[in-house]
Amino acid sequence: MACVGVFVAYLPVTTVSVSLPAIQRAMHASTAQLAWVSDAFVLPMAALILTAGVVGDVHGRKRVFQAGLACCAAGAVIALSAQSIEVLWIGQAFAGVGAAALLPTTLALISHVVPDPRERGKFIGLWATSLLSALALGPIIAGIVLEHFAWRWIYLLAAPVSLVAMVCAARLLTDSRAAGARRLDWPGQITAALAITALVYGVIEGGAGSFSDAKVLVALFTAVVSGVAFVLVERRSDSPMLDLKLFRSAAFSATTLVAMISFLGLIGFFFALSLYFGMVQQLSTLEAGVRLMTVSLMAILVGAPVGRLMHRLSARALITGGLLVSAGALLSLITIDADTSYVSLVWRLALLGLGMGLVITPMTATAVASVPHHLAGMAAAGNNAFRQVGGALGPAVLGALLTSRATDSLSGHLAEAGLTGAQRNSVVSAVDEGGLGAVARMDLGPAQGRALGALSEAFLDGLHLCLIVSAVLTLLAAAVAALLLRSPRQATTVMTGSGSGVGSTAGTRPPVGMNPRR
Repeated sequence: MACVGVFVAYLPVTTVSVSLPAIQRAMHASTAQLAWVSDAFVLPMAALILTAGVVGDVHGRKRVFQAGLACCAAGAVIALSAQSIEVLWIGQAFAGVGAAALLPTTLALISHVVPDPRERGKFIGLWATSLLSALALGPIIAGIVLEHFAWRWIYLLAAPVSLVAMVCAARLLTDSRAAGARRLDWPGQITAALAITALVYGVIEGGAGSFSDAKVLVALFTAVVSGVAFVLVERRSDSPMLDLKLFRSAAFSATTLVAMISFLGLIGFFFALSLYFGMVQQLSTLEAGVRLMTVSLMAILVGAPVGRLMHRLSARALITGGLLVSAGALLSLITIDADTSYVSLVWRLALLGLGMGLVITPMTATAVASVPHHLAGMAAAGNNAFRQVGGALGPAVLGALLTSRATDSLSGHLAEAGLTGAQRNSVVSAVDEGGLGAVARMDLGPAQGRALGALSEAFLDGLHLCLIVSAVLTLLAAAVAALLLRSPRQATTVMTGSGSGVGSTAGTRPPVGMNPRR
């Protein structure tokens, strides 16, 4: 059931990503509005995932698991009926809340049923494979649907799958709670949600307009103040949502930073790449889906042997090596243009999938195993929360970079294409108001084709910048893994009782994939 839960949670990620060009055309959405389609899902996931872990620890993980499935079904139904971009955001937000409930509970359920860290690594490998399977199938499902129906029908599958899983969970799933007394940490929840939301809002709106706008400055200032308040609240709380003592474990700190940095680069890259397929190469959703599936499919194929390698190679070697491979793949994509063939593209995407496959399973297993057993749920939730913060910032940051760079270079490319000054000004004004997709809706007569060609060249300028930034972020994540994943020991401080105090080191064990002789 844990595998089914994570599959449902992650199914909207690539299903929606590959459908963004179709949504943009149908809704006449700007690039910033498209970024909110993705972030409306990721934001509540990032903001609520820690609280969902606490609620599961207190009230039972089975209940939270079923509630998460119900929210996913509700979100799918709302998005399915959406007639405006705002309603679509609401549907995505409901699905994000559901995913926030599912991710920590699925890992905590595995940790409860399989307490042995070596044996647990195999099941976390299956969990990661289910996650990647959702990412792989999403583009194909979207492509098949959009070949015959409107974009909103991509949400149809999630509703019945979620409801059937709820019924099965009621009969098959054994409930569990965390040992010791925990309670909801409302101050921590409020400050965390405010910090994450304000940060992403500021980045998206700053990229769409100007970072000197008053509303953007207020949002970024709010994010900083709320972030500081969250740290102060959690340090003083008797039952923290995220016990900051977890970061005393070098393995937990490393995997958390790696998750956030790498997902910022990779999820942002997928956002930009899906627009490249639709706006530059003019591919159908199914054709784009097949290309994106290459990444997830390769990661799945690599995931199974990686689960076995975790007991022979250190997590440091696997994670660092995988991130270096991913960075190399991103850098190799810098040479793509409007005419890049599938054959030329597929090996680079497969290389990216290879790198991801080497990272995901050991990263998750190490985060869970690097803390005392009774804090596995909090560790899983914390790792996933930072991962989703990176995932939320990815489309925001890279979307802003893409739009800014493409807009800056558009006028020059229009001039090279032979458009008059009046035509250039008209196109640039349309892009400023309606985003890059606005050019396709203009009527420029004989100059229309040349304008679209110039737009493609400007978009490629922005895409190449995004690829460089993604590669740099991935290399930064690799450096973090290499430097911080040196300690073979689990956390040297063990929180006792409710997890708020410092106890002895008794009962510690090496993180999964960490060689105790290294």
